[in-house]
Formats: sequence, structure tokens, C-alpha cells
Amino acid sequence: MRIALLGPAHSIHTIRWANGLAQRGVDTHVLSLTRQDNAYDPRVSLHQLPWGSPQGYLLAAPALRSTLRRIRPDLLNTHYATGYGTLARLSGFSPALLSAWGSDIYAFPYKSRLHRHVLRGNLNQATAVAVTGQAMARQVRHFTDKPVHITPFGIDTEQFSPAPKPAADAGAPIVIGTVKGLETTYGIDILLQAFAILVASLAAESPGTAAQLTLKIYGSGSQAQALQAQAAELGIADRTHFMGHIAHRDVPAALRDLDIYVALSRMDSFGVAILEACACGIPVVVSDADGPAEIVVDGSTGYVVPRLDAQAAAQRLRELVLDIGLRQRLGAAGRAHVQMHYSWQASLDSMLGAYQNTLRQYSVTQAGTP
Repeated sequence: MRIALLGPAHSIHTIRWANGLAQRGVDTHVLSLTRQDNAYDPRVSLHQLPWGSPQGYLLAAPALRSTLRRIRPDLLNTHYATGYGTLARLSGFSPALLSAWGSDIYAFPYKSRLHRHVLRGNLNQATAVAVTGQAMARQVRHFTDKPVHITPFGIDTEQFSPAPKPAADAGAPIVIGTVKGLETTYGIDILLQAFAILVASLAAESPGTAAQLTLKIYGSGSQAQALQAQAAELGIADRTHFMGHIAHRDVPAALRDLDIYVALSRMDSFGVAILEACACGIPVVVSDADGPAEIVVDGSTGYVVPRLDAQAAAQRLRELVLDIGLRQRLGAAGRAHVQMHYSWQASLDSMLGAYQNTLRQYSVTQAGTP
């Protein structure tokens, strides 16, 4: 099978899909407007299209058509339903599987009537649509009646695995943390509020435990300065560490350094970092945004709290901070859950199944065309 992947070449998600497919023996070609990354498997063929984004989503269509004629793929799998989805639509290539990632479905269509029109057109031009979970599938069905396939972002459970930890030291830091962009959508401000509430409550009841609490925030974004100022205003700047951008290869070690992982997003369509933390045996506290609420089993692999509710998040954090046995039980259950439902190999199986089903559907449609 020969597959053309159209999407952001620098994204870790594109890299992982392309490399995984190549390792399964698929003749894989990545076509992109962005700089190609040297993290690709040598078996992956890379094709950089002219122009950059956003103008390239329109102007690169002739070059995309020419490249597809040269490659002659069995199927075009486009990643991201808006910008690259528009480029794929203009190419006119079929059969086509359009993979939605999140904000392209949850945010883009609500900007204006024109944005909704663009998204609907892109989805309806595709032979089928792929999404990361059931929640996003329901969202997609507001805009198209095309077949929808579930292809979650899987986790490499060998790379993301628990690290042996030394025997608990009564005075050792208890590290709470997150790996997320510093943007309003991801609720880092809510995390800071929850952490401040936690520190204040424990300072009154268990000052020794309160003194152990540390917050580590990995990520960069437009809200960095505002969040640092908020931490200072809340009186937690001395124990809150903004670690900056982190390369994906360094994420496993960062996660293993945590005792509790937190993701309090206002909106999130999936939650790869949450599953990575679970795979490392770290208990999680997440918001009830669509994606996190779907992938975390409340009370079993972690806790799900109402979004924007810092008090509820602080209460769950308090329970975990005070009970190391609870942390261990939820962490172990989280890893088992990822191994059973979200392994990387299972995700590759899902994507290959979506390819086969899309090709079959296209063949049936063509056979019925006069």
C-alpha cells in the first residue's frame, strides 16, 4: 500500500504516524508546507510543497496535484481538517481520508459562518473522516454525514513507562505537574488556582506536607508572563517552576519526576500527554473537557473534575498528596488502561483499518457511478 500523508511535517503526531506506517511496510510519503524534520524513518519519502502557511493552503494546490500524480498513492490521508483539509480539497484527489485533530473541529467552525462553510466543504470532499475518539466523532457529525473512523493517538508504553523510585522519604518533595501549552484553552490558570488552594489548606492542617509541595509546568505559549504574574499574586511563585518548552524525547523523564499529573483544559479533544503520564504510572487529575473525560476512568485511573472548578481539583489533589497508596493504585491502573486501550501498535492497527475501509468504500462508490 502506498499512502500520501499531507500535514504539518514538524508535528510529532505526523512524524509518529509516518514512521509507524513505514515500519509496518507501508510505502509512506509525507507532503507538507513546513520544514521537514530529521526525526523521520529513512523509509519515509519527504516532499516539501512551495509556499508556507497560511497562503500555501490555497496557492500550493497545483504543486500538490503534480506531486500526487508523480507519487500515485492508493490513498491521501490529510491531517488537520481546516488548513491542510482545504489544500486537500483543492487537489481534488480521491480516495481521501481526512484526519481531524481537535481545534479544527472544536474551535475553527465557531469563528464565523464562513469558517463553518469551509470546514463542511473539506469534510464532505473526503471519502471518510478519522478522529481520535468518540467525543470528537460526535462533534464531527454536526458537520458531515461521511463515515467516521476512530484512530486515537497511541502511546509507546516502552518509552513511557514507570521508573523505579527510591523508598519514600518523609521529607521528599511531592511534585505536581503538567506538560501543556501556556494558552488559555489549557487551563494553566486554573491549575495555579487549585495549587494555591491546596497549599493553603495543607499549611493549616499539615504544614510539613505543605512544605513538600512543588509545581512544575512544562510548555511555552502566549500566556507565559501572565501565568508567572498570577503565580506571584497567589503567593506560590517560590514553589512553582515554569520549565519552558520541552522536546518530546525528554517528556518521559519529565513525567517520571512527577507524583501527580494535572490537565485542567477548558477544551481538549483528546489528551496525549495525559495518557503518556498514565503510561508512566502517574495518577492524573483532569477536567471534564471531552477528550480527557473520555480517556480517564474517574476514580480508577485518575480523577475527573468539572472544568473551571479549581476547588474541586484542589480537593482531589489533596486526597492524592495525603495518600501515597492511592497514588500508586491509580497510577498502576492508569498504565494498565493505556496498555489495554491506547497502545501505539493498536493505534496503528486502527489507522490501517481505516485506510482499508476507506479504500473499500471508495471502490463501492466508484462501481455505482454511471
